Amino acid sequence: MSEPRVTPGGRREVGLFAWGLSRIAGRAGGTEPLKLFLTLGRHRKLFRGWLRFAGRLMPRGTLPRRDTELVILRVGHLRSCTYELVHHERLGRRAGIDAAVMARVAEGSDADGWNPRERALLAAVEALHRDGDLDDITWSALREHLDEREAIELCMLAGHYEMLATVIAALRIQPDRPR
Repeated sequence: MSEPRVTPGGRREVGLFAWGLSRIAGRAGGTEPLKLFLTLGRHRKLFRGWLRFAGRLMPRGTLPRRDTELVILRVGHLRSCTYELVHHERLGRRAGIDAAVMARVAEGSDADGWNPRERALLAAVEALHRDGDLDDITWSALREHLDEREAIELCMLAGHYEMLATVIAALRIQPDRPR
């Protein structure tokens, strides 16, 4: 990855809210202040709106946290987004995802060892990434495990992290260094 196209801002460029939040989130995650927040924070109004939306999906979504992390990690692998992968591998460990499961996430929904729910979630993420849609078979498999609201949330979660991977790549946001 080349140099950042938009450098992370300091307190003056991003404001006290984004600056402080980047530090708190970094400390909680065991890293330096989050470059994602310090970059997006340069557009203060958009950052705050995005943060509300993103926070509604993760960590305050209705899907179990482990499922949420599996979805995000799969998107990260499909998009080769190092920032998402490094950040969510740490969060995934906290949600009970061990190294063996992380390796299976990289293999995808066809890997051995997934339960039917996990396989349906990952297959849906892969279809959304590949086709921008869910065929009827994938949708039916997903609905065997998720109610209507959860299915909507899964589509929004996968789409959000696809969008975020695009922004991270386009702006060349670098991964956060561990403390």
